[in-house]
Amino acid sequence: MDLKTLLSLLVQVKGSDLHLCAGEPPAMRVQRVIRRTKFPELGAGEVAQTLKEVAGNERWERFERERELDIAYVVPGIGRFRVNMYWDQSRPAACFHRIPTEVQTVDELGFPPVLKEIAELPRGIVLATGPTGCGKSTTLAAMIAHINEHRPVHVVTIEDPVEFIHRPKMASVTQREIGIDTHSFAEALRHVMRQNPDVILVGELRDLETIQLAITAGETGHLVFSTLHTLDAAQTIDRMVDVFEPYRQEQVRAQLSITLQAVISQDLLRRADGEGLVPCLEVMVASPGIRNLIRERKTHQIYSLIQGGGAEGMQTFDQHLLRLHSEGVVTAEEALGKASNPEEFRRLAKIGGGRQEAA
Repeated sequence: MDLKTLLSLLVQVKGSDLHLCAGEPPAMRVQRVIRRTKFPELGAGEVAQTLKEVAGNERWERFERERELDIAYVVPGIGRFRVNMYWDQSRPAACFHRIPTEVQTVDELGFPPVLKEIAELPRGIVLATGPTGCGKSTTLAAMIAHINEHRPVHVVTIEDPVEFIHRPKMASVTQREIGIDTHSFAEALRHVMRQNPDVILVGELRDLETIQLAITAGETGHLVFSTLHTLDAAQTIDRMVDVFEPYRQEQVRAQLSITLQAVISQDLLRRADGEGLVPCLEVMVASPGIRNLIRERKTHQIYSLIQGGGAEGMQTFDQHLLRLHSEGVVTAEEALGKASNPEEFRRLAKIGGGRQEAA
């Protein structure tokens, strides 16, 4: 197996992921669909040897011991990849996720201008949420890039592994990788205050301690960015509260009602022209009304405030989806498959019987 050839092919076909599993040919995810290549089936020894060369001896020993490994891998002339190594029926396997070499800006990604306003906030917590592979890291990278271009601050990122590389511009940027520069998100956050940061990016809020430390950082005058695998703003808030013991949840709600600044929930849709994927976003900005709902445990009412919060830069997922469909960016079928309320979306988009009606 020539890994360089496979990764080069992944870039050529604009795929997002390369999967290597023993007993199967290499597979690639292209426009969210898994496609098997025409290469021969991979042997367990072949996969193990390739991954050992990627990891190096020290990290390979850690992989054999801990059974999981996340690293960054750079192939000169081809690109940068996030590699997750794991075990499949006692055989090593891996997923190589392609990371764009250039960080796209908020404008280049077609995101609403409010994301730049959020990136210019002095303090608080900003969360990017959505399913795996929906572009959360890309969204946060664009916001960090905006800070890097416009604010003379110290940015510290804590990632597993480091994905997008930010070259210091107006900001000073420190990027720390789990397993190389620090032992864990929580360990890094416990010490980050001594590194004099203004902005902190935490790759993922994985556990109670990391969430608590992130909230504390937001309370103490830092702008904190992170991600969660949740589908919308209401679910995100409830998930953050629910990880705490019942006797602490009221306090955590009060803290979030003050420190949470925005939740950006997103997914990727196939473009109607077949030219790749387009992001669709729900944007919640913590207005006084939303802060009150968080405090009073009425997160189920947040959706209606987002729906009517256009003047503050807010939008629901379906509102953005409707615009993408009306502009011809996505098909009716793709839009209906992603809509939160398909029947309401069908009515607003004037879609009947599976076809778009004449206006």
